[in-house]
This record gives sequence, C-alpha cells and structure tokens, in this order.
Amino acid sequence: MTEMLSGKRILVTGAARGLGRSVAEAAAAEGARLVISDILADELQATAEALRARGAEVEALSIDQADPASIEAGMARVAGGGGLDGLVNNAAIATGVGGETLMDYDADLWDRVMTVNVKGTWLMTRAAMPLLESGDGGRIVNLASDTALWGAPRLMAYVASKGAVISMTRAMARELGERGIGVNAVAPGLTHCEATEYVPQERYDFYAQGRALKREQQPDDVDGTILYLLSNWSTFVTGQVIPVNGGFVFN
Repeated sequence: MTEMLSGKRILVTGAARGLGRSVAEAAAAEGARLVISDILADELQATAEALRARGAEVEALSIDQADPASIEAGMARVAGGGGLDGLVNNAAIATGVGGETLMDYDADLWDRVMTVNVKGTWLMTRAAMPLLESGDGGRIVNLASDTALWGAPRLMAYVASKGAVISMTRAMARELGERGIGVNAVAPGLTHCEATEYVPQERYDFYAQGRALKREQQPDDVDGTILYLLSNWSTFVTGQVIPVNGGFVFN
C-alpha cells in the first residue's frame, strides 16, 4: 500500500521534542521528506540524527519563532531545497506558562507567549506561502489546544494564544483557499511529554478522569489526525478545528 505522505516535503516546527518530534517521526514513517525546526539546536540535531538512522530524509534548521529575521532566514534555507507540500505550525511556548490567576499573571510572560504562539505562527505561515504555492495544493496544520475550547484556568496567556490560533486558522482558510491552500487546526488535550513535565499531577488526573477514554494522552495519539490533514485524503477539508483529547471536550 502506498505511504500516506510518499514524496511530500513537510516542514514541522518545534520538532526537537514532544509532540513535534512525534509528528515528524510519524510523517517520516509515511514517506515524507522532512524539514524540522526548533530553537533547541542540540535537541533538534539529536532528533534529526535519530530520524536519519531510521532512513528518513531530514533537514534540520534552528529557527527562533520570536525573531522575524530568524524566520525569514530559515525559510530562505528551506527554499534552497525546493517547494513545500505541508507546514505543521507546532512551535510554541508551552513550558512554565501556568499557575497564576489572571490577577497575578506576569505581563512580560504574556507578551512572550503571544509573540511566539500567535505572531510566530502567522509569520511562519506567511514566509512559507511561496513554497506552498509552488506545489499542488499545500496543506497547513496549526496546533491549537483544547484549553481554548473549555477555558482552562490559571493558564491565561497560553489559553488566549491558542484561542487566537483557532481564529487565525479560520481566517487563513478563507484567504488561502483562493490559492488552493487548505488550513486546519488540531486541538490536543494535555499531552504527557517533555514540554508539559511542569504540569502538576492533579491536572493530568483531572484530564484523565474527565475524558470519555480514561487515560493520559500521549504525543502519538495526535499524529494520525495531523497526517490525515497533510495528506490527499483531506483535500476538501479546510477551516476546521479538530479536538484530539480522548473526549474531554466534544466539538
């Protein structure tokens, strides 16, 4: 049987660890040619080497999503390898962003989260457009969060940023549909990985008990939905937000 992403060139941001790494591994297993990026240069190279050891074709680029110049320079390097068939906007600040109420939330942290999670997603998408348009119907998958669907407390900037990603996804779908580009969002639940190690165990338990499927969520629980949205199976799907959270939130 043909691999789902055979021959497709896919850029996955925030791919050094956690959900981004899991998506990159799954895409490689389905035949994708990968470009992976992250600000964590050493971990990114380790991920690239592990993927190559499995036979994947991988380019690894250090990109700081808070820096427009870094995004433009990184995308120029991506362009050196040709066009893109897909972009997964996964890079985000998700570590150390919770715990305080809206009354006590740090304003500088708020600005950093918005710069990376919202502005960075927009700028990465904008920079990738010439490469996505060079192919035959490029696909964009933005990583949102189900926290924006149920209003998780003590996580104000992150929740607000992911709500913005959902809204941007819909606006992007309207604008980029005219160019033949599909744009969708996936909203995972609390996923147990390196980026969420700071989360108290009681929050994991709260999620597990509230899900229709009673267990903790792992990164690879999200992979299949993202691969579907990158594949030819979803060419007429755009502007959608798909929660992948074991039934914690129904959309």
